[in-house]
Amino acid sequence: MTPFFEIDEKIESASKKALDMCAPQFEVIDDITEFNQLKVQKAFIDNGISETHFTTSTGYGYGDRGRETLDKVWAQVLCAEDALVRHNFVCGTHTLTTALFGVLRPGDSMLCVTGTPYDTIHGVIGITGEGMGSLKDFGVNYSEVALKDERPHLNGIRNTVDENTTMVYIQRSRGYELRPSLTVDEIGELVKIVKAKNPNVIVMVDNCYGEFVEKREPLEVGADLIAGSMIKNAGGGIATTGGYIAGRKDLVQKCAYRLTTPGLGKEVGATLGMNRELYMGLFYAPHTVGEALKSAVYISALFSVFGYDVTPKYNEKRADIVQSLGLENEESLVAFCQGIQSGSPIDSFVMPEPWDMPGYDSKVVMAAGAFTLGSSIELSADAPIREPYYAWIQGGLNFHSAKICAKLAAQQMLNKGLLKDE
Repeated sequence: MTPFFEIDEKIESASKKALDMCAPQFEVIDDITEFNQLKVQKAFIDNGISETHFTTSTGYGYGDRGRETLDKVWAQVLCAEDALVRHNFVCGTHTLTTALFGVLRPGDSMLCVTGTPYDTIHGVIGITGEGMGSLKDFGVNYSEVALKDERPHLNGIRNTVDENTTMVYIQRSRGYELRPSLTVDEIGELVKIVKAKNPNVIVMVDNCYGEFVEKREPLEVGADLIAGSMIKNAGGGIATTGGYIAGRKDLVQKCAYRLTTPGLGKEVGATLGMNRELYMGLFYAPHTVGEALKSAVYISALFSVFGYDVTPKYNEKRADIVQSLGLENEESLVAFCQGIQSGSPIDSFVMPEPWDMPGYDSKVVMAAGAFTLGSSIELSADAPIREPYYAWIQGGLNFHSAKICAKLAAQQMLNKGLLKDE
């Protein structure tokens, strides 16, 4: 019996079975977590982090040691020549946009080799929207190579990359797709293919949801530039805003010129007391990502016991923290999200309903009772209301709180007569 919550014995029995199934995978996650935690700890020690790095700067922010050293710490952790870590990246999409506009110029060509990218980047590229200042508006050409059998189409990529390709863009995570997320090894294979066709091509990876899931990051297999959000994996549940860009020094400098102004770049930017939580967020990130991975593995196992389609399966190798769950109809999808919300530490009393969310082409239902609004390293579940009615679940600051949320989601479905039999 679960203390403090009323959970049906049917669900408790399935949970015990799921935990037994997860045990070997949890050992794998613990090994990765320890490796990444030690890597981060060594970077803090090598860069001599002290209380002085947490000091507030205002105005122009000239000479902010904390800001400058945070970039160095992140660069070491990610095996980058340089990094740009700032609280004033307002979200992951803004961070990616800064990188794209920082590096690409009118007449350049951007090729996405992982199919159509995540919904919120469509307006940035110019796939949707007119006259908003997209890459398309500024004369950047865009094309993509469709997936083949839910994987990157390697021959299609070989046949498409040429001397006119300026950037190859890789989305590591699945987004609202059922295709598997890309492992670092798979990203390395893509890098080899495109560099063989055009050694000068810039390979940029949207690394959101992927940091610290494996022992290596995309820059270690030849990517030139990566970017991500501090309210996903990279901030460890501590950072309340921000993002990072890392990679080749010349490219990071161009991104810095885009974020601030040409000629000033990384030399300005008041930190306004945010340094401490950005450092703490990085320090906590490997452990927090490990907890999120355990949460995803458990949810996959639990709902596979009930007969639902899950991807990845509980015992598959993972490349990000996202778990997809096929709930088969709108009613079950909404009930699942409502159950997740009911166990959240914040806004547990809120009843999620589908709504028209900016940046998406269909209604979205979202469970997100988080300390930081929009945080994806805290447990959340969301889905567009469209067939085949999959929920995308990510995060979990600690496994035990995520586990009860998963049970409550099953309980909500059971209460409505929607939960399948084991």
